[in-house]
Amino acid sequence: MVNVNSTARRAIVVGAGMGGLTSAAVLASHFTQVVVLERDDLPVSPLPRAGVPQGKHVHGLLGGGLDALAQLFPGFADALVAAGAVPIRIGLDSRLEQVGYDPFPQRDLGRWGYSMSRPLLEHVVRRFVARDPRIEIRAGSSAREIIVSADRVGVSAVRIEKRGGAAETLHADLVVDATGRAALTLDFLQSNGYGSPEESSIAVDIRYTCGVFTLPVDSTRDWKVLMTRPDPKVSGRRAIMFPIEGGQHWILGLGGVNGDSAPTDLEGFLDYARTLRTSTAFNAIRNAELNGELTRFAFPKSFRRHFERMLKFPRGLLPIADSICRINPSFGQGMSVAAKEAVLLGEVLDGLSHLPDPLSDLVPAFLHRLDTVLGDPWAVAAQDYVYKHLANERPTEFAEKLKFEAALTRLAAEDAAIHSLMTEVAQLLKPSSVLRESAITERLARAIQADSP
Repeated sequence: MVNVNSTARRAIVVGAGMGGLTSAAVLASHFTQVVVLERDDLPVSPLPRAGVPQGKHVHGLLGGGLDALAQLFPGFADALVAAGAVPIRIGLDSRLEQVGYDPFPQRDLGRWGYSMSRPLLEHVVRRFVARDPRIEIRAGSSAREIIVSADRVGVSAVRIEKRGGAAETLHADLVVDATGRAALTLDFLQSNGYGSPEESSIAVDIRYTCGVFTLPVDSTRDWKVLMTRPDPKVSGRRAIMFPIEGGQHWILGLGGVNGDSAPTDLEGFLDYARTLRTSTAFNAIRNAELNGELTRFAFPKSFRRHFERMLKFPRGLLPIADSICRINPSFGQGMSVAAKEAVLLGEVLDGLSHLPDPLSDLVPAFLHRLDTVLGDPWAVAAQDYVYKHLANERPTEFAEKLKFEAALTRLAAEDAAIHSLMTEVAQLLKPSSVLRESAITERLARAIQADSP
C-alpha cells in the first residue's frame, strides 16, 4: 500500500451508491483507512432503498461502465452473471426503434452486456467493496457537516449523526462527496468564502413510470432489450424494457418530457403504452402480469456543476459522480460515468503519488481532467434541445449537430462497421472524436449533402 503522504491516513466517502462505492475501492490503495458513510440501512440482498429513489426504475450499464467496474473489481462480469444478471449480445439482442428505423438493423457487434435491476448491480459492487479490509462501510450514519481545517484552506473532519441521534466527529484527510445533491460540498463552499460553482442545465423535465412484469411466452420476440424512441416533433413519449435477474421478469419504463408522465395505475399505464410511436411495448405487456406496483420518478433537469472553473477550491474536498453532473436517465449513462470517474481518480492519485504532498494537487488535477469523462456524456444530454419547450435555449450549432447525427445514423444502418463504431461511442468505450476521423467525415459530408434540399 502506498499512502498519499506520511500523515494522510483516512479518506471519508459520503454516499454508498455507485459513485461512493467505486471511489472507495480506488482510495483504499492510497489511504490506510477509507470510511464510507451511508444514511440508509443497507439491505443484505438486492432490494431498493430509500436513499436511491430512482432504484426501482430502469437502469443500464454501458460498456464503458462495465469495463471500468471490471478494472476496479476483477471478475466483475462473472459475479454479475452468478448473481442473476442476464447476458445481452450488444446489437443483436436489442430492438432499437427510432424515427425512420423501426427497427434499426440488429447485428452482432461482438460484445456482451448485462441486464439487471439497479439494486442487483449495487449489491454486487457493495460485496466487492466490503471484502476490502481497508474499507469500512457505516450504514445508518448521516454526514451532517464538513468541518474546515484550522488554517481554513481545506477540510479536517466530518460531523456524523448516527441512527438514534448519537453524534461523532471523524477526522478526515480527504472527503469525497458522492451524494446526489452535493449539499455538504455546496454548504462548505458558501460558509467558507469560496462561493458557488457555475452550473449548466437542460430542463428536460422527464418523468418515468416503471413496473416489473411477467411476460407470456412469445416465440416471435427476437429481442431482450427494447428501446422505443419518440418523434420529438410529435411527442417525447418513449419506452425501454429488458429482463432483470434470472430473466423471468421484465422491467418496463414509459417516459415523457416537459411534465408528461404515464399513470401509476395499470389501466392508465396500458393506455399510455398505446400512444407510443410503435405498438411493440404495448404488445409485450397487454397480456402480462404486473408484479407489485407501478412507480414514478421525476427528473427536472440535466445539470453540470463547473467546480473546475472556481478561482480556488478547498484542499481535501472532492465532489464526484452525481455531485458534479446528472444527465437525463433515458440516456443510461449515470452509473457508467460514475465508475469511469472512479477510474480517473485512481489514475490521478497514481500520477501524484511521487509528490511529497499529493493532496495539495489532487482536487485540481482531477477536476482539470474531468472533461475526458464528462465531455461526451454531456454532449449527448444536449440532444434534449430537440424538444419544442427547449427551442429558445438551443446552442447555435444545434442544427448542424442534428444533420451530423442523422447522416451518421443512416450510414450506421447501411454499414456494420460504422454501426459498431457508433455503438462503441454511445457505450462510452471510445471518445466521440473517432467519428471525426477523415475517412468517416468524408462519407458523412457526402451523406449530409445528399440529405440537403
